[in-house]
Amino acid sequence: MKPAPSTIAEAKNARRPARGFWSDTWRRFATKKLSLLALVFVGLMGCIALASPFIVGVKPVVCKYKGRIYFPCLSYFHERLENPIFVKELRKKYSVNLRKKDPDSWAIWPLVRQDPFNRVKEDEWEDQPGNPTGSDGKPSRYNIMGTNQAGVDVFAQLVHGTKIALLVGFVSTGISAAIGMTLGALAGYLGGWVDMFVSRMIEVMMCIPTLVLILALIAVVDKATIWHTMVVIGVTSWTGIARLTRAEFLKLRNLEYVIAARALGAGRLRVMFRHVLPNALAPVLVPISFGIASAILVENALSFLGFGSPPPNASWGTLLNAGQRSPDMWWLIFFPGIAIFLTVMAYNLIGEGLQEATDPRLREGAK
Repeated sequence: MKPAPSTIAEAKNARRPARGFWSDTWRRFATKKLSLLALVFVGLMGCIALASPFIVGVKPVVCKYKGRIYFPCLSYFHERLENPIFVKELRKKYSVNLRKKDPDSWAIWPLVRQDPFNRVKEDEWEDQPGNPTGSDGKPSRYNIMGTNQAGVDVFAQLVHGTKIALLVGFVSTGISAAIGMTLGALAGYLGGWVDMFVSRMIEVMMCIPTLVLILALIAVVDKATIWHTMVVIGVTSWTGIARLTRAEFLKLRNLEYVIAARALGAGRLRVMFRHVLPNALAPVLVPISFGIASAILVENALSFLGFGSPPPNASWGTLLNAGQRSPDMWWLIFFPGIAIFLTVMAYNLIGEGLQEATDPRLREGAK
């Protein structure tokens, strides 16, 4: 006698291991098509940021010079990665001096031969004219997104500016997350005067306009770099994460597994960060995603106002500032504006997807 189909189905379900919280969250997140597409877009942006020296630049990806192999394009990540031999002998003019100094040399160049920091001149490439300047720098065959007033290629600046955008987003939000989760955990778990002190600190920080505080702090720093900007954004945007972490710790600190951990002799720090924090992370991930988008907007706003990453760093906000000073050069506003819009929207969609996937009330309402 064959068992009933319902009995077989129940037996299979009984053998199937129960999904964990994070696997269940990923399964629900993957059903949100827009959020999943946004995650793919952010991954693509990360690939562009890492591969930017191979996509566009005037330094060889790899070259052989005087019998040795070099990777000059890595200096786009940091100027110290450029071998001193190229500074002394070639004066960083690879296209002109590489073959002249060593006839046996060879090089593999990026896909687009444009400099993100300087104008390509008339005699730099044999098969490529110099970049036009001013309002003559409209999008063309050699400058697919046009040039700015000084003749620097916009596409090259956008591609290399992706590193700045992602760095600002992740580094500054990482700093704010570390500060917010630490203070929120201390306030929520310990309570008492610690909770009161942290809560008053949060209220004071929320009363100060973030952009004004950032401008004041940057004005104090001598020769501010993009890293100073990241730190300043990070130390001024932790309040939302701290409040959420505090609320989660207040809810979880008296549950059975926390009481059991304390009864077994676990110290306060171990209970807070080993047992409670992993269970409090789900709602905190949502403001972290929104915080990355906010940090990108703040950095571009600072660059637009002239307080962002200093030259020669390529920044999308700097292009917007150049477009604002030259209204007839529409491509300086259109292309970086689209890049900022798509990036910020992608992080916001990821945040919304995480919120719907982790919030039990939203999950029940979607059924």
